[in-house]
Amino acid sequence: MLTSGENLPDLAAPDQTGQPRALRELLGERGGIIYFYPKDNTPGCTLEANDFQSLSGEFARAGYAVIGISRDSVKSHAGFCAKHGLQFTLLSDGEGALCVAFGVWQEKTMCGKTSMGIVRTTFVVDAQGRVRRVYENVKTKGHAALVLAELGG
Repeated sequence: MLTSGENLPDLAAPDQTGQPRALRELLGERGGIIYFYPKDNTPGCTLEANDFQSLSGEFARAGYAVIGISRDSVKSHAGFCAKHGLQFTLLSDGEGALCVAFGVWQEKTMCGKTSMGIVRTTFVVDAQGRVRRVYENVKTKGHAALVLAELGG
């Protein structure tokens, strides 16, 4: 997994409109909040996305862009954004290159079954693309507010 002090990988992926976007071009004046989540329109992922959306203005005022990433398709992301009024960028990592580069594609066990999947993780990145903080195994409730508070927002 990427750790504090490491640089963002030089990768791009399509956003919810299908436009290819490089990670670095999405950063705000002070950086970005890049969060990886397992699946669009599931309860935990919806709660997390809605929390980031409700605080997106405060993140923007603090100079940080919010970027969500999952392996869902562009079409799924477009529907997720429309259904929940999400105004921030969602990247479709269908091939999993971003998940692997960030180290969030890991073995998981659910109900006794082991499979590979995205481990819910958030990276705070500065404007130069350097990781400043990593939140691993994120619990969705209150996570966006915690990140904002720790940024001083």
